[in-house]
Parts: sequence; C-alpha cells; structure tokens
Amino acid sequence: MAASPKAVVLLSGGLDSATVLAIAKNRGFDPHAITFRYGQKHHFEINCARQIAALAEVREHVIAEIDLKMFGGSALTGDLAVPKGRSEADMGAGIPVTYVPARNTIFLSFALAWAEVLDCQDIFIGVNAVDYSGYPDCRPEYIEAYQKMANLATRSGVEGKTRLTIHTPLIHLSKADIIRKGLALGVDYSQTSTCYDPSPEGLACGACDACQLRLKGFAEAGLADPAGYVKRA
Repeated sequence: MAASPKAVVLLSGGLDSATVLAIAKNRGFDPHAITFRYGQKHHFEINCARQIAALAEVREHVIAEIDLKMFGGSALTGDLAVPKGRSEADMGAGIPVTYVPARNTIFLSFALAWAEVLDCQDIFIGVNAVDYSGYPDCRPEYIEAYQKMANLATRSGVEGKTRLTIHTPLIHLSKADIIRKGLALGVDYSQTSTCYDPSPEGLACGACDACQLRLKGFAEAGLADPAGYVKRA
C-alpha cells in the first residue's frame, strides 16, 4: 500500500488552522504541523496548537521561533492596543491594526523550506477572505502569486521534480461553514484559541475582532462556542 503524501500544515492553535489540519488528514495527507512563536501577545495559542497536534496524532510538530517584536507595527506584536467592541462595519473598513506586516509571507517561507526538506509538494494554510477581508495576505490573488513564486524559488521546482500546491480550503467559506465542516471532521473547538487578547489563563476576551467573528460564526451555525471567555460580546 502506497504511503500517504506528506503535507506541511500551518497550525496556529486557532479555529481555522485546527479545521485545516482536519481537512488535510481527511484528504489522505500525512500532516507535518508547524507553529510560530513570533512575539505575539496571544502566545497562549501555542499551547493550544500543541494539544491539537497531539490529538490529531500528527507525525511531526515543530515550533518555529521568529522575533517580529523587533519590528512592531501591529497590535499583536507591538505597543498598539488590541481593538475591542468594533462593529462589523468598522471591522470591514481598511486594514486593521492587528495585521502583522508580511506575517503570512514569512510563515509560508518557513513552510516552503520545510516542505522542500520533507520532499513534499503540499502546504495547507487557513487563510479566509470572506468573514475578514482586511488582511492583504489572506486574498486568493496573494496565494496564487506566492505559489507561482515558490515554484520558481526552490531546487525541486526548478528541476521539475515536484510542483508545490498551496491549499486554502477555507478561503471562500463563512466562519459558520468552517465550524460546520470542522465539527463534521471531529474537531474539538474547546481546544482552540482565537482571541487576540486572552487572559493569563487563556480565557478569551469576547470583544476583540477575532472573538466577535468566532462568536458570530457559532451563533450562525446554531451552536454554543465551547471555548472559555472572560466576557462574551
């Protein structure tokens, strides 16, 4: 029997990435998960990523260390405050201060390097352009451009041995649809952390953009969010 093809899965510890990991497994891939400690304030998500990877029995899970605090420029890595209680209109207007400059480009570069070492041609990432279109590195055209670049930038691509594919199975789904898909695949969302500003114990704030979108998704799916909250919006 042929071995399952390997895939590198970007695993933050949040709702979307946990769903993507389940999708990769369901599609018959042998996932190798990569999580980033990049100086984010909400580093509690790294603990969640460890738990999710263990529950999914991934073959290998690495924590990559990158210090993006040296640049700042984001409410997630610098001195800017995490916005709370914003309306949907506010969330959809412009690029939010929680955008981390070039984050997905950096993350995908690490994933690309590992994929080449693993001799695999598939990367999974949980970007989404529906519920939250403010991040420029979550758009389909960005992923398409990055994939084209990746196949020009690696030895395996130049030699024609493999052609890399970046899978974005959530990119056109609403948060409610993502949750439904994940539950159908057995994802335990109580193990995930989405909040940008959790308490020291890991309780979600309930008011940041990420919390509001998550709670809205569960409500639209007709379900209660199993995550712990300090206060729900």
